[in-house]
Amino acid sequence: MQVDNAAKYVIPFIEKSFPVKSDFRVLEIGCGEGGVLKAFLDRGCSGVGVELSESRTESARKFLANYFSEGKVELYAKDIYDSAFQKLFANAFDLIVLKDVIEHIPNQEKIIPQLKNYLKKGGKIFLGFPPWYMPFGGHQQVCRSKLLAAAPYYHLLPTPLYKGILKIFGEKEIVINDLMDVKKTGISIERFERIVRSSGLKADHKRSSSSIPFTPTSLVGNQESS
Repeated sequence: MQVDNAAKYVIPFIEKSFPVKSDFRVLEIGCGEGGVLKAFLDRGCSGVGVELSESRTESARKFLANYFSEGKVELYAKDIYDSAFQKLFANAFDLIVLKDVIEHIPNQEKIIPQLKNYLKKGGKIFLGFPPWYMPFGGHQQVCRSKLLAAAPYYHLLPTPLYKGILKIFGEKEIVINDLMDVKKTGISIERFERIVRSSGLKADHKRSSSSIPFTPTSLVGNQESS
């Protein structure tokens, strides 16, 4: 699903102003099992994926085994704030991809400006995320309860009430904890755009859910290189 989504929506969105070339080096932050990154590898790009979860990184190694054996992709179970990782890949990428990830990263005011350090001159950053004030901005669609998964906006309730509802409906503790983390780090469109401007970045173009289903998106680059 992730491969198809990236091929049908993410790459065409990027190519509206920034053609994806076969010699591109692509960094995906929060690569999960490697589905989005594979769409770029299929286009001839080389890639680096970084993912906090060791188990998901291992799944990505298996999923991308052919590209891994060819030396076309590198995968790391690392925190994106890791200084050694930042030093290793300084000014290394033509394109950085964060799809449904920035809303999970704490201190976005810190990470968004730091993304520039990974870019080659003229490089771009793709960001797609569900804004906090959207009907499902809290990721509550992952709930086991069909009612909770289909109910909009209740993630905006005060934390004790929101958590209580999840417990009453029998959601697993790991799911509740994940949803509470998103409540802490969720990001609105207005806040995102404010951080982009203050970071010395400029949006080449942006779209809401008509471009990528349920996910407002932006392609940004350094102001001096846009």
